Amino acid sequence: MDFSVDSASRTPIYRQLAEQIRSAIARGRLKPNERLPSVRDLSRRLVINPNTVAKVYTELERDGVLVTRHGLGVFVAPPGSDLTRKARRERLTTLLDAFFTEAVLLGFTADDVRGLVQDRIGQVQWQA
Repeated sequence: MDFSVDSASRTPIYRQLAEQIRSAIARGRLKPNERLPSVRDLSRRLVINPNTVAKVYTELERDGVLVTRHGLGVFVAPPGSDLTRKARRERLTTLLDAFFTEAVLLGFTADDVRGLVQDRIGQVQWQA
C-alpha cells in the first residue's frame, strides 16, 4: 500500500496518514489481518518523523482499526473486533450528527444529502 503526505497541507501529517489508512481499509485496499509497514519503514518512505507514524498507529489501535501483535508488527483489525455493537452504534451516531450538522451549515437539503450518500455508498467495501 502506498501512502503519501503533503507537508504543505493545512491538515496535520498524522491526520493525513490516519485518514489514508482508514480509507484504504474501508475501500478494501487493506484487508483484515494485513500487515502494515513498520514505523521505521513507513517513516523512512514518507520522510517523516517515526513518532508521527507511531502516533497514527497508536490512535488507530485505540479506535479498534489496527492491532499490534508483539514481535510481528501492526495489522488491520477485523471489523468491529474490539467494540461492542452498542459502542460502534454510538460512535457512528456521533459521526452522523457531525456530518448532518455540516451538511445543513453548507446549505444542503435532505434530498441532496441522500443523493450524495447513495452515490458514495458503492465506493466502500461492506462486510457481509
